Amino acid sequence: MKKSIIHGTELEKEIGYSRARRIGNTIAVTGTAPIADNGGVHAPGDMYEQARRSLTIIKEVVELAGGALDDVIRTRILLTDMERWKEAAKAHGEFFGDIQPACTFAEVNRFINPEWLIEIEADAVVEDERS
Repeated sequence: MKKSIIHGTELEKEIGYSRARRIGNTIAVTGTAPIADNGGVHAPGDMYEQARRSLTIIKEVVELAGGALDDVIRTRILLTDMERWKEAAKAHGEFFGDIQPACTFAEVNRFINPEWLIEIEADAVVEDERS
């Protein structure tokens, strides 16, 4: 089974990527920025709220791909300011505190949109009975 999940941002079409891609039992979610429902930036300047928005989008696309948050085995959190990692970690803990996937934090210079403070990636493996 191969399935692409489009979340509807302009960049998906412009760049030519899917928000998530499922092949077999594996779901890969691309770097997910804090994009608001209207296409703008969610909560400019607020690392915690941007992390929550990114994780909410990840949850939605994992579910659209037939998985669940407890199928997530790895997350990668990319920040423009490592000094603020605890704000992002708080949001991550709210989504994954009981699941505890492998997780990496890394600082980057910037993102496509300079108002994005964070992007988050996730990988999931869906159990056979839900595939």
